Amino acid sequence: ASVDGVREAALASAQVWAPPLVPVSQFDFTANPPGEFKVSDEISCRFKVQKLSGGTPKFHCELPDGRVLKIKYGKQNAELQAEVAGTRLLRALGFIADDVYRVRAIHCAGCPRFPFQALTCRERLNLDLLCFGGAVDYTHVRTFTAAVIERRLEGSVIEAHDGQGWSWAELDRVNPARGGSSRAEVDAFRLMAVVLAHWDNKASNQRLLCPPGQELSGGACAAPLAMIQDPGATFGPTRVDLPNWRAAPVWRDRATCTISMRTLPYSGATFPDHRVSEAGRLMITGLLEQLSTRQLDDLFTASGMVHYDSIAAEARAATEW
Repeated sequence: ASVDGVREAALASAQVWAPPLVPVSQFDFTANPPGEFKVSDEISCRFKVQKLSGGTPKFHCELPDGRVLKIKYGKQNAELQAEVAGTRLLRALGFIADDVYRVRAIHCAGCPRFPFQALTCRERLNLDLLCFGGAVDYTHVRTFTAAVIERRLEGSVIEAHDGQGWSWAELDRVNPARGGSSRAEVDAFRLMAVVLAHWDNKASNQRLLCPPGQELSGGACAAPLAMIQDPGATFGPTRVDLPNWRAAPVWRDRATCTISMRTLPYSGATFPDHRVSEAGRLMITGLLEQLSTRQLDDLFTASGMVHYDSIAAEARAATEW
């Protein structure tokens, strides 16, 4: 099959949701995803000069065992809080999400003062000494306390060209007759994206993934997954923006259950207005209703949202969120 044909088949048979491993009412929003990084950890690593994508401050850092971490950082970078909260909420409800870990500190040997700007400069000019302010000094350690570790789920990306991802308009191709998610599951997924206000939904911010062990010959996949790859631009049109998140409508037309992102930046981007099935509406409300007030308080507190520097006073109370 052609690369395009493989992708088309994967999209048709893609799953967007699975019953949560932990009952929704028992999900612990205060904890990092299962793995080695705890919220109280301080991580020591070495700055790695590696190409970046996107416009969010980030850099790569190598652990003593050779593994490379992707670090997002910055006290003024609301994407940190939004991505932690977004991935945890998606996962709690049974949707697929990458691992995003909060830690106490990242101690980066060799990091320039502004790593992302230095790496961007190098990408454009290819002048290391100028962009890094001299040779990289691995004896100097710079500490970042506003930082998260982002780790992608294991598996191979299914795409016809680099960064292809998938657009929300393409979800109409998911076909339960070919093993894909049901209409209710896909509509619940769409509704969840609107509730989060996932406005930076260009195709490269979603991913079609083949989990380990599901690969077939010719690049095909036995059980592909369709997921939101980067939910950092969420919870309001400027990220972590309570008044405008609260004001953003879910329904364009309540009478016909039509959802829309037209009022958000990029006028919806790849997300077309969509008429949601009653089964999809009932599914997402049934999942959300299982969350307790305590869990939601934990979500907005543990993600750091209520402590973010640039929010209004009312947004410092988790109950407002």
